[in-house]
Amino acid sequence: MVLIPSTTMAGGGVSLGATRVIYDQSDKQTSLAIVNSDLKSRYLVQSWTEDKNQKKTSDFIITPPLFVIDKKSENTLRIISTNDTLPKDRESVYWLNVKAIPEVDKENVDSKNVLQLAILTRIKIFVRPSKLTMASSQAPGKITYVIQGNKLIINNPTPYFVNMVNITVGGKSIDAIMASPKESTTVNLPSGVSGVVKFSAISDFGAVTPQVTATQGK
Repeated sequence: MVLIPSTTMAGGGVSLGATRVIYDQSDKQTSLAIVNSDLKSRYLVQSWTEDKNQKKTSDFIITPPLFVIDKKSENTLRIISTNDTLPKDRESVYWLNVKAIPEVDKENVDSKNVLQLAILTRIKIFVRPSKLTMASSQAPGKITYVIQGNKLIINNPTPYFVNMVNITVGGKSIDAIMASPKESTTVNLPSGVSGVVKFSAISDFGAVTPQVTATQGK
């Protein structure tokens, strides 16, 4: 079996209903649609969660954890939090993994060598406290930065994760950054790169926001 990583799980006719899950911390559970638009094949679907360090965690129950989705059909994953000790003043992040394995015709397996492809989708789960005082859409505008030598220090004073994309420093593109809430994140810059920091962010709905100019800190 060959495992193909995917961020959108569009391959093979199987897709998720969102590119991220915003889990209200006050809710007992949330749900995510999974659709098989393939006209010919069923898929075996397996789901599990990992923490921010990509280690399997029991902080969530995913149900059903293993099921077969029929061709041209839809199902629902229920995501249930089991951890009531998460911070109340900022978001927490996890990974939801969904693996889809296509059905293989038994006659083909018996008569010839068959390469079976599995598609693995990983999307983020953001656990969001229900009483945060500012809106998530305001968070990108609060980002500040400092450049010290070849290091870029991003400061996120907000309670939200800010997924920074299309980042430029002095007009030069650098890799995406996920700025953790109420923390500073340091990344190395290519030699000679300095200047004003501009970026877009990923919204709650998975859309890329218009580019903003970050405020230079002290």
